[in-house]
Amino acid sequence: MSTLTPGADHADGNRLSAYQVLARKYRPQNFDDLIGHEAMVRTLKNAFAADRIAHAYILTGVRGVGKTTTARILARALNYVSGDDEGNSPQIDMPEEGVHCRAIAESRHPDVMEMDAASRTGVGDIRELIEGVRYAPVEARYKVYIIDEVHMLSTAAFNALLKTLEEPPPHVKFIFATTEIRKVPVTVLSRCQRFDLRRIEPDVLAKHLSSIANLENVAVAEDGLAMIARAAEGSVRDGLSILDQAIVQHAVGNQDAVEIGAETVREMIGLADRTIVWDLLAAAIKGDALETLKLFREQYGGGAEPQVVLRDLLDITHLVTRVKAAGGGAASQGAAGEADAARAMALAEEVEVNALTRIWSLLMKGLTETQVAPDPAAAGEMALIRICFAADLPTPDEALRALKKKSDTGVGSSKLKGNHTAETQPAKAANQNSPTVALTSSGGDLVSPNSFEEVVRLVGAKRDAKLRTELESYVRLVSFEPGRISIALTGQAPNDLANRLALRLKEWTGSVWVISVDASGGADTIRDRRWAEVMSDPLVSSVLALFPGAEVTAIRELDGIAKPGSGDDDLDADIQEGNG
Repeated sequence: MSTLTPGADHADGNRLSAYQVLARKYRPQNFDDLIGHEAMVRTLKNAFAADRIAHAYILTGVRGVGKTTTARILARALNYVSGDDEGNSPQIDMPEEGVHCRAIAESRHPDVMEMDAASRTGVGDIRELIEGVRYAPVEARYKVYIIDEVHMLSTAAFNALLKTLEEPPPHVKFIFATTEIRKVPVTVLSRCQRFDLRRIEPDVLAKHLSSIANLENVAVAEDGLAMIARAAEGSVRDGLSILDQAIVQHAVGNQDAVEIGAETVREMIGLADRTIVWDLLAAAIKGDALETLKLFREQYGGGAEPQVVLRDLLDITHLVTRVKAAGGGAASQGAAGEADAARAMALAEEVEVNALTRIWSLLMKGLTETQVAPDPAAAGEMALIRICFAADLPTPDEALRALKKKSDTGVGSSKLKGNHTAETQPAKAANQNSPTVALTSSGGDLVSPNSFEEVVRLVGAKRDAKLRTELESYVRLVSFEPGRISIALTGQAPNDLANRLALRLKEWTGSVWVISVDASGGADTIRDRRWAEVMSDPLVSSVLALFPGAEVTAIRELDGIAKPGSGDDDLDADIQEGNG
């Protein structure tokens, strides 16, 4: 940025030759120098123009986005006095260095106090600050208190500050900065005007880095600047620090040396080659495990950490999915460059959304494994191998369509064809007396169940869900005749189950029922019989065979109350896909 001026370290004496890092040397000196925060600057300009300046501000954002720098610029604006200005009003446009600007920028102005809450967290420090609030400024228009990392203050310190923060003297302004806005009490937030400083977009940051490289007379390739911008993750300070390190890689004192290329940046910070990462994803999607592992090892051997490779794969998978779901315009809405956008649109034509979401899930699991595995490279390879082999598997909807097609041609589920295999016959034989008609009436609205299954259906019809679940899960039938039922109970059955069943049957049928509990014996529970029937069905077996490691986690009844033990139950099995 050509408008930036060197810091005071370069201004005089023996410090003239002292080196200053880029993040300090090119620190913005006015609001025009700030990048990526146009909304905040516009709001402040309107406030200053309308003379509606708040008494307290809080700036929040990730590290390196300019919170402290903005606080100092705001302090300068509040106290700006040019050479020909009487200094009666604040001014946000500062075309030249004012009377107080240099001292404020160097943190040595007597009326602009900076406090690091990370090292001064106690209530005593705040009381000292409050004591100074009472006195008028020595030189400037306002006394400005800048508290960095304000969330580090103790609860007592926050409480001590509240009253002064709500009603400060007219000559006092507060500016807070924090990276953890959620840790700041609501009582403090409600007394401040809040500005959220967003991460700087990679393309904006890359352009900013390019201008600074030109000022330093250093040539950096565009793809190298793009790499630095991505690695900075929206932090200007991090980007400048990486650029500083890249310039050191430049030939010292040789301004005619070749430009700093992407390869130099990649080797320096261990990034993955973006082009190769695209090839890596394409190979994994095609199921080419040999090529996938080769490309991964090339990246790892070149210095890229496995976590970085997987994060880049997640990044481009997300980009391709956006394009697949919302069209080519979705690529330009993100941080993708022209090359990434073109490859994303090309790959989106070849891959279905279901496959992309599956790749995302596998990469997320792999990233977690690389962070805890003793050998991160091995964990990364395992994640990529899973993706390669998953490429040959059908998606769940494709598998179900294929199975339905087989069943329609006579190969699929016996349930759909009306036939039951030999494995399902014993289950049916044990339940040949299962009712297939409505409960019989004994007069009025009362009914008379003729089997234990009818008893369960009656309980369901009366909407006693708890009792019905207990009868299906915990009761093994020993014998049944109208008015008398002998049952055996599993270990999980409640002690009062038999008594509650007898009372409900008397209430619903008008007759006395004797429920006796046998210590042992009895048939399988209704739930066990139902589970066995579903698991033996050819359709379920085919689905489990298609997805190794999957398991059935629940059985849902689709049409009304199922007929326990009947082979014609219309049941829907929930199948949970395993890690295989």
